[in-house]
Amino acid sequence: MKKAKLILLRSELGAGTRGASLGVDALKIAAIDLQSNYFRKHESIEVSDENWLLLEEIKFKHAKRIRGITKIYERLSKAVSKVLLKSNQFPIVLAGDHSTAGGTIAGLRSAFPDDKIGVIWIDAHADLHSPYTTPSGNMHGMPLATALGEDNQECASNKLDKKTIELWERLKNSGGVCPKIDYRDLVYIGLRDTEEQEDFLLEKNNVKSISVRELRNKGVEETVNEVLDYLSHCDHLYVSFDVDCIDPSISVGTGTPVPNGLRIKEARELMSRFAASEKLKCFEIVEINPTLDTENHMAETAFKILEQATKIAINETENDTDD
Repeated sequence: MKKAKLILLRSELGAGTRGASLGVDALKIAAIDLQSNYFRKHESIEVSDENWLLLEEIKFKHAKRIRGITKIYERLSKAVSKVLLKSNQFPIVLAGDHSTAGGTIAGLRSAFPDDKIGVIWIDAHADLHSPYTTPSGNMHGMPLATALGEDNQECASNKLDKKTIELWERLKNSGGVCPKIDYRDLVYIGLRDTEEQEDFLLEKNNVKSISVRELRNKGVEETVNEVLDYLSHCDHLYVSFDVDCIDPSISVGTGTPVPNGLRIKEARELMSRFAASEKLKCFEIVEINPTLDTENHMAETAFKILEQATKIAINETENDTDD
């Protein structure tokens, strides 16, 4: 049996709305309320954040707080890589906003420098912006661009100063490798809120994306099998689960809710079936914001998904995805 190792990171530097740094503790409260010993049973490590920068003046308007995010990438990358390189350990990243996911990918690349890493991005958003194209400067819209080494200069609308360019290049090259994945290694599930600059890249690179409607037509089992087959060329898989993939009618406890999302049972079964893959080496859950919620609904929903996926990933129980 594998051993789960929780990597906790409370950073919210990349978000436009405050509160995602409280997501980890909201999950812990959900576990207590649901009478689960999850956080006692599984060992955890804390990755320090740079949230003090939220009190400082923004210096790089097209890459807000990038200096702090670069430091977090380095810390998270080392933490993920260290866990992966230990025998029978399975890293689970529980983070604040989605900007730090690039650090998770950097850690996977560091641990497996010569292997193909498949990325399954379960999210309402594409997160393919760069400082050259971003309309907001919020870096939780950029983690996949860092992993892909993507500037998207063809759609550039922002003129960057030399320091922003220098820090962006450093971020893309975290772990000493750029790019860390190829577009052919990437699959989206639940994508439904993109901007034209991202649409350009998705079409140009023929990126595989499965909408909520497609998932419902095919069913979760067929969808997962299709994704696993598409990524069969990859040696290892990683799933990044942004809670805004879930429909906001269930909970609005996230900074960027988008209508027509996944139902709880669909999200739960997706994560459980991916967790059963022998190739899965890491998954993460991000963007829980309890300040936007009532009665901690989103965290409780996410915790149930987390607990079940963990059990399956480490072979602690039978792969039972029924509610």
